[in-house]
Formats: sequence, C-alpha cells, structure tokens
Amino acid sequence: MARSWLLTSTFYGNWLPGDPRGFVSRVRDRRDDDEDCAVRLEHDRPGTPYDEDLPDLWKAAESQMRGPRIHLTKDHAEALMAQFLETATYRGWELLAAAIMHNHIHIVVTVPGNPPPAAVLGDFKSYGSRKLNRGWGKRPNGTWWTESGSKRKLPDESAVERAVAYVARQSNPLVVWLPSMVSPGERGS
Repeated sequence: MARSWLLTSTFYGNWLPGDPRGFVSRVRDRRDDDEDCAVRLEHDRPGTPYDEDLPDLWKAAESQMRGPRIHLTKDHAEALMAQFLETATYRGWELLAAAIMHNHIHIVVTVPGNPPPAAVLGDFKSYGSRKLNRGWGKRPNGTWWTESGSKRKLPDESAVERAVAYVARQSNPLVVWLPSMVSPGERGS
C-alpha cells in the first residue's frame, strides 16, 4: 500500500497566523459568543474556508519572531530542489511534483506504507535545512522553516493529478520540478 500527499511549508516568518491573505493555524473558535465555550480549531480541510485577516493575531505572531523572514533566492531553490530529489530517492519515495517559491514550497509525493505525513515533510525539511546550512550558513533563529506545515492526503488518482497540476502552475516559482522534466535515461528503475 502507498499513500500520496500534497505537502506545503513556508519559510520562517512568512504567512504568519492572522495574515490578511489567509492562513492555516490553530485559532480560537467561539460558540454562541460564549468565552467559556471557545475551543482551538485548525480550519484546514480541503474545500472549506480558511481563516484570514486577524490583525491582532498577526501582530502577536510577528512580535514573537526570533529572526528575520527567510526569502529564498534562485540559488537556494536549486540547491533545495536537488536535496528534495535526493531525499525522495534515498527514502524510496516517488516525487511527483515540487515547486519552490521565495516564501514557501509545495511537494506531491507518494510513499510506500503509511508513515506519518509529518515525518515525511519533516525529512524533506530536515535534509533541506542541512543543504541550505552548508551553502549559506545557519539562520540567526536556528531554522529556515516555520514549524509544521500542511499535509493533505490525496485519496485517489484524480486528487493526485489535481495536486500535481496545482504545483505545476504556481505563480512566480523559483524552481518547479515534474517527472516529465527528466529524460528517461535519468529516471530511476
């Protein structure tokens, strides 16, 4: 059995909770305007509205930053993409699409078995950090990434195809990788 995922993560300091463009994070959700009934929810289900434009939350998140925002360059992105390909090959995962923008990434990957998606995303980010640290040094706050990220299960082939198309049409990517970009002689067995 194999599972496919659309993984997304931002680079440190980008798309903070409360961002006017929209965001996925745990927020307080009040029932009947009763403070005692407030619960923390994460509005991250595909096809459902996400949270957006909570200025006080954004200001609070920005005030807690331990270093500057990370914005990648083309050189960073090329090194990171090479590492994503190496990580997928080493782990025996099938990388179906990847896009690196200056402030976030998207990866579509199929993995054998049923490992936790957080571990899959964590491997891409961990090995990616090592590659970036070797080339550009460690960041002042100790990380290139925001904590966690989005991990959307792709339940069928149609969902995989839509996710690949979504990644392929990102606006202003620094680097995009699709299997069709690799010549047959370069593909693994």
